[in-house]
Amino acid sequence: MHVQIVLFDGFDPLDAIAPFEVLHAGGTASGGAVSVELVSAEGPREVVSGTGGLSLRATGTLDPRRPGVVLVPGASGRVGDPGDTADFENEGTQDDAIPVRLARALDTELPVLLKAAMEDARITVATVCGGSLVLAMAGFLQGRHATTHHLGLDLLDATGVHAVRARVVDDGDLITAAGVTSGLDLGLYLLEREVGPQIAHAVEELFAHERRGTTWLSDGPEPAAV
Repeated sequence: MHVQIVLFDGFDPLDAIAPFEVLHAGGTASGGAVSVELVSAEGPREVVSGTGGLSLRATGTLDPRRPGVVLVPGASGRVGDPGDTADFENEGTQDDAIPVRLARALDTELPVLLKAAMEDARITVATVCGGSLVLAMAGFLQGRHATTHHLGLDLLDATGVHAVRARVVDDGDLITAAGVTSGLDLGLYLLEREVGPQIAHAVEELFAHERRGTTWLSDGPEPAAV
């Protein structure tokens, strides 16, 4: 399983680094059955995150035809309505709002590449936090089940997505995770699903992190109203 973690300007570092470390450790535990790299739509470059100017280097170009997993993180920045500038005296300070940074990612080649990846049956697309909003705002998730940070669930629902309040949601070739630290759980779930529970358990022990919550799937009977 090869995993491409997509970086874009303003991305949230933990959204990317948490699953990267989990999946990299999974590669070691599985004898190389898992590989992971940081990529961008523009190719190898330094990509500045939305957190304190921290940057990570993308070492490759997102390849929407390479079998495996394409993982999209969310953005880091100010939470709130990007149009509400009443508390900001300096022109342009609203640009640090998370919705603005997510929308800016859609003005690149990223949506074209993500659309191609989602249309390839050999690829599973995964997201952490606001990564699902990137896909939803591009119009790719209508009618799908997905989750995001709890503050973005209403926006996700407004785009025609069946928003699920769960830590990880498995909708077949689309796997989404909720708030920032859920990237750890997403990484572990991907290991369990793709290379087996023993590998996932070994990495879970190594990281001293127990996965939280039940992964939501559309299988099984629906619960009765309480």
